[in-house]
Amino acid sequence: MGRPRKALLDRERIGATALELVDEKGDFSVPEMARRLGVQTASVYHHVDGRAGVIELLRERVTDAIDPGSLDAAPWDRALAAWARSYRAAFAAHPRTIPMLMTSPVRAPKVLAQYEQVAAILLDAGFPPPTVMPVITGLDNIVLGSALDMSAPETMWVAAEGVSAPRLSAAQDATGPARADQAFDLTLAGFLAHCRSLPEGGQASSDPPHAP
Repeated sequence: MGRPRKALLDRERIGATALELVDEKGDFSVPEMARRLGVQTASVYHHVDGRAGVIELLRERVTDAIDPGSLDAAPWDRALAAWARSYRAAFAAHPRTIPMLMTSPVRAPKVLAQYEQVAAILLDAGFPPPTVMPVITGLDNIVLGSALDMSAPETMWVAAEGVSAPRLSAAQDATGPARADQAFDLTLAGFLAHCRSLPEGGQASSDPPHAP
């Protein structure tokens, strides 16, 4: 038999299959991926550098949903707010990838390019170099924590029989159905408000970021 006209396996199919497994089960294994793809495990390793390579394909697939133009807004705080909202939406669609991706170094070139742009935005706005990575990491923590929260039950605090928490229950009832969104907006606004005090040379924006 001749060779198939179309390759049976490529990096796109590997990434898509890994994401399917993580969405379903919270994890993946290369042999399990190979079975689902109908190929030998060695064939997968021919296209990726082990499990770490698959994780970077996962990262690329999830972050492909981030609006590439969100960082073009001005001034810097509006750019970061727009990026954070798009970033959050991308990961909220695949919350089970978050624990895996947060504990693995970022190597995917397309993802590094976004973070490079964020670093450039902050430096151009006058942020001292030692503050750039704390700001980026803090924004990551807000976005990914909120994306996980979006997959949580709307009612997170449930008093067992015999346990009294009337103020907490009343506060929860008063919040309504958009608790995660309200918490994200509050936290992002407070974070950006603090960050406006960091740039040197008076380049901090005085305007609050626009809501989507």
